[in-house]
Amino acid sequence: MEKETRNDYLTRDKVLKLLTDDEVAHVTTAETKDHLADGDEFLDMEHLSLGVQRAPGAKVAMGLVLPRKAVHEKTWDKILHEITAARSVSPTPR
Repeated sequence: MEKETRNDYLTRDKVLKLLTDDEVAHVTTAETKDHLADGDEFLDMEHLSLGVQRAPGAKVAMGLVLPRKAVHEKTWDKILHEITAARSVSPTPR
């Protein structure tokens, strides 16, 4: 398993901080479902670098998924901006 980088952790933390209390409640409710509907857009919170994904006909594990329909459109746009900004930051060599 690939080790999570500091940038991955910080990006996920920033994304979660963008959610309102109402959106957190919707995400929590979504996590109790078995799967997303075919074609639903989502972000895999463990692999944000993959960007927006669409649920295939097969089940998508709901554990660390942020469904688009669980957040307001303005929040979704802010999240995508944050992910894009994180991608443009190149890791510093050690």
